[in-house]
Amino acid sequence: MNETDTVALLLRVVLGVVMIAHGLNHWRGGGRIAGTARWFTGLGLTHGTLQAWLSVLTEVGAGALLLIGLFTPLACAAVISVMLVAGVLAHRPNGFFVFKEGYEYVLTLAVVSLALAVLGPGSASLDEAAGIDMTGWAGGGIALGVGVAGTAGLLATFWRPKPAPAPNPVEQEAS
Repeated sequence: MNETDTVALLLRVVLGVVMIAHGLNHWRGGGRIAGTARWFTGLGLTHGTLQAWLSVLTEVGAGALLLIGLFTPLACAAVISVMLVAGVLAHRPNGFFVFKEGYEYVLTLAVVSLALAVLGPGSASLDEAAGIDMTGWAGGGIALGVGVAGTAGLLATFWRPKPAPAPNPVEQEAS
């Protein structure tokens, strides 16, 4: 293994563990599936329980694929999509910094995923063992394209934000 292989392995392991932990937390942590479903519904997503389970499966599945280095650009696409949805629905309105619930963290995970898709999984991966070579700009293009398409599809299908409350005519006349 050379330096690039070592860096790819390090990125895959850390990102994979983070995603598995995040998915398991949606399932077994805090509010469990019911709490995760309520949170997703509060963000304007329909079918909150379905969204919660899809999130768990996507995060744990992508994390596991990253750990073993299999279908790496597609695993990265799943991470990018999850982070885009979180960034758009939950974090964007809060600005950049994570300590204010901003999008700093989800942006970092998405960009690391894109960089890993371009870099490739390295020699210590099932992709390498199976002769699957989706790296460079092709790997990055697959990860970004599939990630953005997945996000767009999910939002078009399930996102129904609540309309802004109508102005109160009495309050407007008083001002």
